[in-house]
Amino acid sequence: MLTTLGLDADAEAVYRAMLARPRDGLAAIGEALGLTEDQVRAALDTLSTLALVRPSHEREGSLRAVSPDLGLELLLARQQHELAGQQQRLEASRATAAQLIAEYADLQTETDSPGVEQLTGLDRIRDRLATLTREVRTEVMAFNPKSPPTEEGMAAARPLDQQLLERGVRMRTLYLDSIRNSPPTIAHADWLARHGGQVRTVPTLPTRMIIIDRASAVIPVRNDDTAAGAVILTGQGTVTALCALFESTWAAGRPLGEAPVRDAHGLTPQEQTALSLLAEGLTDEAIARRLGVSPRTARRLTSDLIERLGARSRFQAGVRAAQQGWLPAAHP
Repeated sequence: MLTTLGLDADAEAVYRAMLARPRDGLAAIGEALGLTEDQVRAALDTLSTLALVRPSHEREGSLRAVSPDLGLELLLARQQHELAGQQQRLEASRATAAQLIAEYADLQTETDSPGVEQLTGLDRIRDRLATLTREVRTEVMAFNPKSPPTEEGMAAARPLDQQLLERGVRMRTLYLDSIRNSPPTIAHADWLARHGGQVRTVPTLPTRMIIIDRASAVIPVRNDDTAAGAVILTGQGTVTALCALFESTWAAGRPLGEAPVRDAHGLTPQEQTALSLLAEGLTDEAIARRLGVSPRTARRLTSDLIERLGARSRFQAGVRAAQQGWLPAAHP
């Protein structure tokens, strides 16, 4: 089905019929497909809009189907351009959301609005987190997109983590797949697992986040500088949504001891994500930030993917990945 490229069932059927029987007229195509004349004309309008049919040079007043290798590649190129635009808008929305959180937190200090507490400065953030974690009763859920975390930070967290685990608090932490190349982080994750903590990894994470007892969520105001400030969110609707985000991401994660599962095309989850980001038009530097790897590693990943696809450019790699089904199906 070509619905992801903008064709409905009738338009696709008419397009296929025109390719298979280029000499048939509209009436014959409609009869063969069981479509009315109006349905055939509506399908042709869709195909014309997508540049999949053009006026015939051989038969004046008639339309001809554009060959799939040209027409569909143009459609895929357009879709890739739209995806790149969506990615840019998404990044802008994230920045706007972070700014809005900060502004709302500033307003809260003046109006005492419920549900948001602002923390400024690393010392205050750590002190408040220490207080919150001492008060934990049942569960801590965390996104940790910093890859790899510093050895000093991990060492500083162990005494408190051990206290929580000894009290029977359930601890689940999601790291980036890239930590699997960091022996100190692997050692820390193994330490957590030995003491009852659970650790999984995913290719990308949206932000750093700690959820406590499904009642409070701590997130940074700025992803690029988590020490600059943070907010504690306690609004029921907001925390419920963040818990749902954590659970869906956790379900997609891979336990640290498991080897990566490759898809039908031989891609690891990290490679799948890198390919999607490449197809969206992101640079190697942006891909490196999203995956938590070095720019050199990101360049190696994208170069390998381009070579495996037999492409001559990043753009052609995105088109071929879509054509060959290497990218996840788009959903309306």
